[in-house]
Amino acid sequence: MTSSCRVSIYSQDSLGLGHLRRNILIGGAFLEARKDSNVLLFADSPVAPFFRLPDHMDHVKLPSIRKVSAGCWEATRLRIDEGELIRLRADLLCNTLLNFRPDLVLVDHMPGGAQGELVPALKALKQAHPACSVVLGLREILDAPEVTQRVWESEGAYEALRRYYDRILIYGSKEMFSTCTTYRLPAPLRGTHYCGYVVKQDPVQGAEKIRQALRLPKRRYVFVSAGGGGDGQLLMRTYVQAIRILGSRADFATLMAVGVNAPPEIHLQLDAEARGLPIRIVPFVDDSTSYIAAADLVVCMAGYNTLSEVLYLKKKALVVPRSGPSAEQRTRAGLFAQRGLIDVLDPADLSPEKLAQRLLEDLGRKDYPVDGEALPMDGARQASDRLLELVHEGAYAASA
Repeated sequence: MTSSCRVSIYSQDSLGLGHLRRNILIGGAFLEARKDSNVLLFADSPVAPFFRLPDHMDHVKLPSIRKVSAGCWEATRLRIDEGELIRLRADLLCNTLLNFRPDLVLVDHMPGGAQGELVPALKALKQAHPACSVVLGLREILDAPEVTQRVWESEGAYEALRRYYDRILIYGSKEMFSTCTTYRLPAPLRGTHYCGYVVKQDPVQGAEKIRQALRLPKRRYVFVSAGGGGDGQLLMRTYVQAIRILGSRADFATLMAVGVNAPPEIHLQLDAEARGLPIRIVPFVDDSTSYIAAADLVVCMAGYNTLSEVLYLKKKALVVPRSGPSAEQRTRAGLFAQRGLIDVLDPADLSPEKLAQRLLEDLGRKDYPVDGEALPMDGARQASDRLLELVHEGAYAASA
């Protein structure tokens, strides 16, 4: 190993920003702990890297793809067929990894990459640099168990996991959801570790400062977020209609972040529909934790990052999970609701009238989130520690 440690992170994020944000937080924690390191991030989000990258982290932008259904993908922007696109991405991954020569590769979410695109790179890397450690990082919930197992079997993900991986990191709590058992994950040589939830833990700005920056009146305020915004239009439109139904009963202001991946016309349409209502609409906010912390109620979908921030800050939230195609968000929302941590409105029940009623109820409720055993929220540091262990083991083996 050279004196400077090199880490590569594969981050596949076709719809939202959750994977990208988690991997940047984990890479940042690693760089804090091991200051002689360099981190190279492979990202395919249409807006990558979007978040500010820490010093000594850079990124390679892969051509973007989007998930059509379980195991089925298409190009987001290029007008080329899926096979040609995957070959292009696979060549970029293989050539860059072989030239960068990382000491460790952290693969996000997909053991073989989208459509198996990462497998040739892993095979070549293990042959050229056998001391390189390969780690799989998973959010706690992937999809319905039978869907994940079917797709992973058909795409060779289980085989890739058994053949190339040294360790699995799970960004969640085993007590909340047993990822290993649910998805029948094989046990790699260096073990599987539940790291806790990965969430940004920087100090938040004061609520008064946030309100002044937004020019919000001194009354209650609701923060509405659809994460990256790729599929939040229904929630946003229904919310605007709900506020119009409430009329004078909507004695609170609203900040609505439509998401960086939302089509531009959606912002314009929402602006027109919300004219005359106490709603301010923005594409996104830079410091989401501060805006969540300042809110009296958060209305959101059930994406990993947004809910992790809600739980970390112990905020009241009305959650409308994504209806599909994945069961991930409904599963997560149900688990948290069972513990009294959030309120959930099923997407099948979403209507302006129902949402208006629940907004008033939740703003007045004091019975959630319940105080209970705190969930582990230091996932970035825990994941970094587990990665450092492998780097140190590799360095020791190389010098022996």
